Amino acid sequence: MRTSRIAPAVFLAVLACQPGGEAGYAGGDAEAEDAEHPAAPSVYADIETDLAEVEEKLVGLAEAMNEEQYGWRPMEGVRSASELFMHVTADNYLLPALAGVPAPERTMITDDYQTALAFEASVTERQAVIDEMKASFTHLREALAAADPAMAGHELTFFGRTSTVQSLWLLTTFHLHEHLGNAVTYARANEVVPPWSRGDGG
Repeated sequence: MRTSRIAPAVFLAVLACQPGGEAGYAGGDAEAEDAEHPAAPSVYADIETDLAEVEEKLVGLAEAMNEEQYGWRPMEGVRSASELFMHVTADNYLLPALAGVPAPERTMITDDYQTALAFEASVTERQAVIDEMKASFTHLREALAAADPAMAGHELTFFGRTSTVQSLWLLTTFHLHEHLGNAVTYARANEVVPPWSRGDGG
């Protein structure tokens, strides 16, 4: 009777120590699971990848449109193409400023939206707009690269609401995609084919 009680426990202990035993198998299975499903990259890494793509497209559209087309607007009271590109440019400085990353002094942009509006209206000539947009994307990428993922959940108040640093960076990408859509529409209305569409039937 005594042996019959001990034997199952001994058997389980021995099984657990075997390479193919229950304990060894569980560990190996966990390692295999980790290898098959590696940890996701930081959300900031994904944002960085997305920014690079949307920057290329917006700058490409800005360069594809000519000086005359920069003055085109869908209707009275709506931004012209030039004003649209400068709006993107100004907010590339404003949004990081809301997270505590100051804009270049020459822009005079602070965390006050009115300063961004003033900067938007300060440049209208085509090449100057393109140059400003490129500079703003450089600033935006540098600000993101310096962002500390550990502070992603830090609370911020912007545009009248309380949110987080991570939400602000997500808003930055959403904002750019919104205006990329606008820019594509402006280009198409002026019979300008987006550079990335060329060779694919337009």
